[in-house]
Amino acid sequence: MTVDGILDKIKEQLAAGVYPGASLALYSDGQWQEHCFGLADPEKGRPVQEDLVYDLASVSKVVGVGTLAAFLTDEGRLDIDRPLRAYYPAFHDERVTVRQLLTHTSGLDPFIPNRDQLTAAELKAALHHLTVLEDKSFRYTDVNFLLLGFLLEEVYGRPLDQIFRSQIFQPWGMAETGFGPIAGAVPTVRGVKGGLVHDPKARVLGRHAGSAGLFSTVRDLEIFLEHYLQDDFAEKLSQNFALDPGKTRSLAWNLDGDWLDHTGYTGTFIMYNRAEQKAVIFLSNRTYEKDERAQWILDRNEVMEMIRREL
Repeated sequence: MTVDGILDKIKEQLAAGVYPGASLALYSDGQWQEHCFGLADPEKGRPVQEDLVYDLASVSKVVGVGTLAAFLTDEGRLDIDRPLRAYYPAFHDERVTVRQLLTHTSGLDPFIPNRDQLTAAELKAALHHLTVLEDKSFRYTDVNFLLLGFLLEEVYGRPLDQIFRSQIFQPWGMAETGFGPIAGAVPTVRGVKGGLVHDPKARVLGRHAGSAGLFSTVRDLEIFLEHYLQDDFAEKLSQNFALDPGKTRSLAWNLDGDWLDHTGYTGTFIMYNRAEQKAVIFLSNRTYEKDERAQWILDRNEVMEMIRREL
């Protein structure tokens, strides 16, 4: 595969200070190529190297909840067009369906007053009573996957960390993936010890958070994506599941042609194309020095579009 343009773009962004360092893995022709860039911890002068542990941020949505939802749907144990309340009675509104949550078309207003002052129990109670808006167009928000996480805990009768470990990580041999805090993980903010979850709601909810909070390595995510490229449960995911005509979505994943992807706030994304048997892992700590989210989205999308075009 020809990847020089992709590597040059990442080096250009590194030089511009978009992120201090990054890990990249590209899959094509049945093999992975791994690349390391810059510094994982500029304060300590620690270079990016193989096997670093990163805060996945919202990439957690597909690694955990999204994968289990795909399993259960494939097995016929989860009807995505039934109301959330059919599986999780604690939620207050019958109109919100599982499909809507998985495709971010639920109409849920994510605003929670004094959110950062709430305990885990108070935050969970607030999520049970979110306002449901009439507008069902695509609106990406963590609350959809927090509620799906609670649904899974209800179905399995265990906390999410135990469910993920027994249903995904152990069977697939993902020994380096799990909820934080993780000692020695790449720090996401200068002066803040690495391994603490960056996402505020996930930090409060801990092992019960379905939206963020997982840490992983390139090696484990390679295993993860190979299952999506090869296993039967993922065969039907390369189709549009969203009811909003303006946005195509798979179950938990963004859908762009034959490519499925998911991004994370800390500077992470993963992508795969089952039809062409290609996949990509990009892990960084772009929030280390600054948090210019709007500019980061532009920079990130530039890399992702280049990958779709050139890989």
